[in-house]
Amino acid sequence: MDMSQYLEVFIDESKEHLQTINEQLLELEKNPDDVSIVNEIFRSAHTLKGMSATMGFEDLANLTHQMENVLDAIRNGKISVTPELLDVIFRAVDDLEAMVVSISEGGDGKRDVTEVVAQLKQIEKGDVVVVPQKSSSTYEQTYDEFEYTILKQSAEQGFHSYEVTIKLRSDCLLKAARVFMIFEVIEQIGEVIKSVPTVEMLEAEQFDDQFVVTVVTKVSQDELQKRIMKVSEVEEVNVQSVDLRRSVEQDKPLEQKEEPKVEQKTVEQVVDKKQENQEEKTTGKQVSNKTIRVNIERLDVLMNLFEELVIDRGRLEQISRELNNPELHETVERMSRISGDLQNIILNMRMVPVETVFNRFPRMVRQLARDLGKKINLEIIGAETELDRTVIDEIGDPLVHLLRNAIDHGIETPDVRRAKGKPEEGTVKLKAYHSGNHVFIEIEDDGAGISREKVLKKAISKGIISEQNAANLTDKQVYELIFASGFSTADKVSDISGRGVGLDVVKSTIESLGGSVSIDSEEGVGSIFSIQLPLTLSIISVMLVEIQKEKYAIPLSSIIETAIVKKEDILHAHNQKVIDFRGKVVPLLFLKDIFEVPVVKEDDDFLSVVIVRKGEKMAGLVVDSFIGQQEVVLKSLGNYLTSVFAISGATILGDGQVALIVDCNALIK
Repeated sequence: MDMSQYLEVFIDESKEHLQTINEQLLELEKNPDDVSIVNEIFRSAHTLKGMSATMGFEDLANLTHQMENVLDAIRNGKISVTPELLDVIFRAVDDLEAMVVSISEGGDGKRDVTEVVAQLKQIEKGDVVVVPQKSSSTYEQTYDEFEYTILKQSAEQGFHSYEVTIKLRSDCLLKAARVFMIFEVIEQIGEVIKSVPTVEMLEAEQFDDQFVVTVVTKVSQDELQKRIMKVSEVEEVNVQSVDLRRSVEQDKPLEQKEEPKVEQKTVEQVVDKKQENQEEKTTGKQVSNKTIRVNIERLDVLMNLFEELVIDRGRLEQISRELNNPELHETVERMSRISGDLQNIILNMRMVPVETVFNRFPRMVRQLARDLGKKINLEIIGAETELDRTVIDEIGDPLVHLLRNAIDHGIETPDVRRAKGKPEEGTVKLKAYHSGNHVFIEIEDDGAGISREKVLKKAISKGIISEQNAANLTDKQVYELIFASGFSTADKVSDISGRGVGLDVVKSTIESLGGSVSIDSEEGVGSIFSIQLPLTLSIISVMLVEIQKEKYAIPLSSIIETAIVKKEDILHAHNQKVIDFRGKVVPLLFLKDIFEVPVVKEDDDFLSVVIVRKGEKMAGLVVDSFIGQQEVVLKSLGNYLTSVFAISGATILGDGQVALIVDCNALIK
């Protein structure tokens, strides 16, 4: 019997069952005596085992069977639930996820799981299982998706990535002090991305004589080796280049491993969610006839066809205005209304709840909290908020990093929190909500907050700002500095947070999606990172303007307002023309000079100015005249024109003319 036709359904359903198992295991940790949770996990594992066996994936079926035996023993009260037992089950789930990903990428789903199977059998017998730590001689660096991204981006920017194995003399007395000195040396010439064992273990001297660090630097291998060897009591330094082609499977949660193949992606359309949720609660059965799986590629084609329709709609509206025929006018208006409704439906079909990204975080937070010896409660609010599929695919990495940042730098250890009069358990809130044409995602923690003095001190030492400017900055502007490249306020190096190499990556990723990120913080109370994202990326509202004989489009999301300014009101400051706009000094940018537009007509005594904003910064874009607001389709300029300054794309207007879309972020920078 040919099973290949069922493969896609098998992969999708396996992922859903594994997600359920992950979520329910986290619940079980909070309520270890709740048998109903164990039953729920058992049901998902049992279904997964049956599906795997039917499809012929024996390794997957065998490991699930072994896990099922342990769950059955818990269910019958033979074994009690402990964090150590859950660690082993989580490891088994990681292996199952890796197998499913292997199958989805065309592999056979085979994996060496003898160690975890042996541990599960021990648990089943009632023995206490201690998850073995890797011995110091066999440290091996594995990178999660975020660290892997940093290493790749560093390589693209001309940095070298090295794995440095450092061995201290066996008679070394103050190992932690030596480690600190070694990190100091590395910091002068590069950045530490990861260390094994973790920095906390190194500081507590919980290692034998050697450890491994991954370093990003511009110096050569020999130079790095010489510098570290200068630290006394270092016996041996071995520097190897990082192989960026190495698999990142071990550390990668399932949902982060989206398949590159378009065919595998499907979007579920929920016809009537509320009704379905009610029915599921009452009957406990899955309602399958309410949803239909649609290949994402088909939705992309549908979107492209609709974009062409929007262009023709604009053309028809213009012809109708020119001919001034009432019947044509009426028909075109009606068509515009219907196509507007159609646009909403198509955009909604591409929408996916952010829960698909948020689902992977509780498990990650649990692991980080255990690694760092902290108590953390993750609250997720608004997971049903929907975002365009293209945005969802990109937003995972920045959120992972901001969460790690909150857990590592933000939340303090239980003893520090006690001393400050806070509850031992820190709270991290992950919240998503709609507002206008945007989705906001906020990450809030009740940790230590950001120290203004520490940030300024670091920024001045790195040469990001001068001491004179530092005194004039508002708190919000100071917090923005932590998004500068290579910035970190960590007192000690940590392999969890990526050492500040990543916040600039977070900012650039979000801005590339047409979004923005801001920080609000109070020292000792906590911080809020707020991300603003557009609902969709392809159809945008713009203000059409004219510069000489050319037309340009400025996205409405960047515009504060428009103004008419007299020439005599223009002031000069630091060789820059500026205006006084509502008590603020706003620099003027003459688009005709920036885009080298051929001059055809003379200037008036009045200037038309579009005031735009990016974060706290503002600028006035000088144009010749305003045409009006319009919805346009954003088309890319193609591969040949990727590096055009301050132009993010183009659109075709109703009269067939091409208008370039201005990238306000690049202009303000």
